[in-house]
Amino acid sequence: MLELNNRARKILSAITQEYLTTGEAVGSRTVTRRYGVDLSPASVRNVMSDLEELGLIRQPHASAGRVPTDLGLRFFVDSLLKIRQLSPRDREELASHYNFSTGEVDAVLRETSKVLSDLSSHTVVLMTPRVDLDVLKHIEFVRVKDNAVLAVIVNTSGRVYNKLLTLDDPIRSDYLERMTNYLNTLLDGKTLSDVRSLVAQELAAERTRYDELAQRALRMSAQALPSQPPSVIVAGQANLLSHLLTEEEPPTPERLKALFRTLEDHRLLLRLLEQTESAHGIQVFIGAETSVPEFSDKTVVAASYGSNEHPLGALGVIGPTRMNYSRVIALVDFTAQLLSEVVRQR
Repeated sequence: MLELNNRARKILSAITQEYLTTGEAVGSRTVTRRYGVDLSPASVRNVMSDLEELGLIRQPHASAGRVPTDLGLRFFVDSLLKIRQLSPRDREELASHYNFSTGEVDAVLRETSKVLSDLSSHTVVLMTPRVDLDVLKHIEFVRVKDNAVLAVIVNTSGRVYNKLLTLDDPIRSDYLERMTNYLNTLLDGKTLSDVRSLVAQELAAERTRYDELAQRALRMSAQALPSQPPSVIVAGQANLLSHLLTEEEPPTPERLKALFRTLEDHRLLLRLLEQTESAHGIQVFIGAETSVPEFSDKTVVAASYGSNEHPLGALGVIGPTRMNYSRVIALVDFTAQLLSEVVRQR
């Protein structure tokens, strides 16, 4: 991290705040008049020259003021930005926008994406819960006919998986009940990844070889466990277009096509969100830090949801690098907390 003295920090902060608000290059007189920097314009210009040499600001035109570079924005976000915490009243008002009454987790996630997009005025990407990281809440076998059983798996995220199992031999309902009780005692509270490992260990255990009920229950549970990659929900794509149309240079058709192709490439978006999934707190990727060429002039503000021990997925806001970082970070953080709480309660 670069080391800056207080004077340089104040001037960089002033330039960045003014640019994020107006979108205009910032001159020395604006810095002294609006931001209480107790220096002459000439002294401010000297500091601005030093900041430019460090790569923190640049001069877009010969006669213009300065704007922050991506490196300058990174320094601002990491060291200078004051994030306004949402008050209890703000939180209550924002929470009222969300409708979590539905029992369908996917519907909750889609609603979450839409509301966050509306409140932030940016595009939102949300990764659905990763199955293997979800925690088993209940497993049950329901007899459909003599040689067919419906396996029902309920996870703590609220997701329910059903799978019809065809059996080689008929099975009685009371036998299924004993198997259900055995598996729930053994597997309750474990992630599905841990469940897979434990089932394999139990099937290989010496004692299980002589326990027909346990053997059959474990084999059936292994068949019933869901296995699918997480998907990505995208909301508010039109917001990106709106921001592009306000730029000084209108985007070319080729640039627009490339950007929207990227938003449709869910594997690429998934890789971007996976960088956040295992990290704690808010992650901010500016420009090239996203590792997505089409987002080289964008910022992604993201956070994981679930719990620290078992993060289930992540959500992120994609917008221009000239965004209201304080508001967007607060909104993403609050939404991730809300979603984590909803997932825990289901």
